[in-house]
Amino acid sequence: MSESSRASQPHYFHPHAIARAESLAGVPLASFGARALAFLLDLVLVLLVFSPTVALVQWLRAGRHLEHIDVRFDFHEIYSLVFVVLYFGLSLYLGNGRTIGKRVAGIRVLSLLHPHITLWQSVERALGYGASFLESGFGFLQYFIHPNRCCVHDRIAETIVVRESRAESQSSEDEGGAEI
Repeated sequence: MSESSRASQPHYFHPHAIARAESLAGVPLASFGARALAFLLDLVLVLLVFSPTVALVQWLRAGRHLEHIDVRFDFHEIYSLVFVVLYFGLSLYLGNGRTIGKRVAGIRVLSLLHPHITLWQSVERALGYGASFLESGFGFLQYFIHPNRCCVHDRIAETIVVRESRAESQSSEDEGGAEI
């Protein structure tokens, strides 16, 4: 088939990851309260780690002779955004769908496409929090209107957030898998 005839052929939609989506059918979804608790715990942790880290960097850059350290968590500063994205992205990826806050809340992020959440999906979710905050947080409130209880950042990264019992959590850690 020549290149020109291939270009004129109609394109058809091919559903992807149907088997993965079907394998997740019936998994209990996380409540809004559990998700909010996990997010707030992670945000507090970010602030607790961010402040001393920035102070240390400023002190080292000033040659260890700094009398006044100005630490600001400001989303207009690129280092603040990078820090937040690195925390949420890497902790979600390295925790196999669980940040520290999600572990405490007993919830986990699962990929709709892959057995394990990918680094790209983790970073997409972290960046997607910004989209969820737009328009006065309406992206988070979409949890209540989406049939699978997804917020904007869930849909961007093609993930869902599920409840996780202690037994399921332990067995998935023993197996090294992300499946519930």
